[in-house]
Amino acid sequence: MSRTLLFATDLSQDNRAAFARALRLAYAQGAQLDILHVLDPYLPHRVLHDVESAVNEDISTTLTDLREDYALEAPSLLIQTVVGEPHVEIVREAHERNASLIILGMHRKRGQKDLLLGTTVMRVLRSAPCPVVVASYLPTQPWRHILVPIDFSLTARQTLREALIRFPEATLTLLHAWSLPGERELGSQANFAQWRDHEVERLRGTLDNEIESLMRDLDGVPDVELVLEPGQPCDVLHDYMKRHSPDLVIIGSRGQPQHTSQVAEMLLGEPHCDLMLCRSW
Repeated sequence: MSRTLLFATDLSQDNRAAFARALRLAYAQGAQLDILHVLDPYLPHRVLHDVESAVNEDISTTLTDLREDYALEAPSLLIQTVVGEPHVEIVREAHERNASLIILGMHRKRGQKDLLLGTTVMRVLRSAPCPVVVASYLPTQPWRHILVPIDFSLTARQTLREALIRFPEATLTLLHAWSLPGERELGSQANFAQWRDHEVERLRGTLDNEIESLMRDLDGVPDVELVLEPGQPCDVLHDYMKRHSPDLVIIGSRGQPQHTSQVAEMLLGEPHCDLMLCRSW
């Protein structure tokens, strides 16, 4: 049975990059692409048929334009409209189709962190049964440089596994933000720097062992680089992204429906690249 990717569109210009990315991903993975548009449940019933026809025509036209603009091949496609609340129907379709990935366009609240919580993107991220890609950058090429923030949690391990399996031809940078106890109080002492360097190398060795043990179980793994930088996770990630401009950042979620991590909020509030969020359980 072939895999299914689900792309949900609101038909806006902001969705074009995500639409093109969905086409590229589906064709590259040999998957079927299901294209979904959710209609307003309060539309008068007498206009639904005309609206559905207009939606299908718009999607077909956009599909043709994107294939021509980016020289994209067409995967197996299914276009569908449903009536309901967007986030509910997207999650429902993902469950019913056993989708391996949901692709969404970026929300329209960039730079407005306080307004993120009620967006369709955030609601889908909290409830999706599979990884979710939020795409906002034009897919002129496959994702080449993928950034994965990691720590020692089960969530990070599962997220890294997803990245290794899904993108064997990319270059993965694994970024770990570290801080040591007592640095503020003892940092000026002569022997502190030596102790700090020793602890960081010990940390690197532990992470290397974890990564190697995970990669031994997989075939065709990508090139991997481990980077350790001092600071708080959000600050370290933000600074690294500004310096290195990755194509995609992959983060994990602990599956807490009412909780969104600070890292996810930062990445969605001011996106610098595409984002994938993977639930661990």
